Amino acid sequence: MMEETLSSQLGPESTVAEIQQALAELEDPKARAVNERHGDDFGVNLGKLRAIAKALKTNQELAQKLWDAKETPSRLVALLIAKPRSFTLEQLQAWSKEASTPKVQAWFLSYIVKKTKLLEELREELMRENDPVQLAAGWELTAHQVAKDPGRLDLPGLLDIIEDQMLDAPDRLQWAMNTTLAQIGIEHTALRERALAIGEKLQVLADYPTSPGCTSPFAPIWINEMVKRKAQA
Repeated sequence: MMEETLSSQLGPESTVAEIQQALAELEDPKARAVNERHGDDFGVNLGKLRAIAKALKTNQELAQKLWDAKETPSRLVALLIAKPRSFTLEQLQAWSKEASTPKVQAWFLSYIVKKTKLLEELREELMRENDPVQLAAGWELTAHQVAKDPGRLDLPGLLDIIEDQMLDAPDRLQWAMNTTLAQIGIEHTALRERALAIGEKLQVLADYPTSPGCTSPFAPIWINEMVKRKAQA
């Protein structure tokens, strides 16, 4: 297999140029077309990209060099080989501002920020941002904290903001706020009725196309389905 051959040629001592060449050889126009429809600018199959990262092993220095190359496939590899706990708050802030495309931002939050002890500090910084992409990252982390560390949050206050601002928010920010709304309804019984009412009132993502077997992102459906599953567990 091509990805196996490429991976076997790479290792912890590989240079950025060698890694970028391997990634370039994996570029697939069809994959790029699909990704571009979702706002991403790369055409490398993620399974093959992960194989390259596995061959490189964890390496913070190399991760920084790949990140500085400023190409999306290189940055995705960087996020897979970086050491989350080695980041300072300033480094997290810098990477966050550069992680602007959907997939890079999602991986940055999942694979780096959520594995650091600085999650809450970064979340608070991002929630004060005016840039909607950075603010969306703040709301994604807020949704995470709703389930993992709600004592740090003003949940009723978050619902006030969601009710007031979600309907007119840009798409990515709206999605992240909706995720927070759903998580509050799922995780916090005392606020569930209000979360459901906000979802019904705003009708955000009510018509979102959902594949068979998948749960709708429309908050009332999402909340009720997850609460039902928890009850049956």
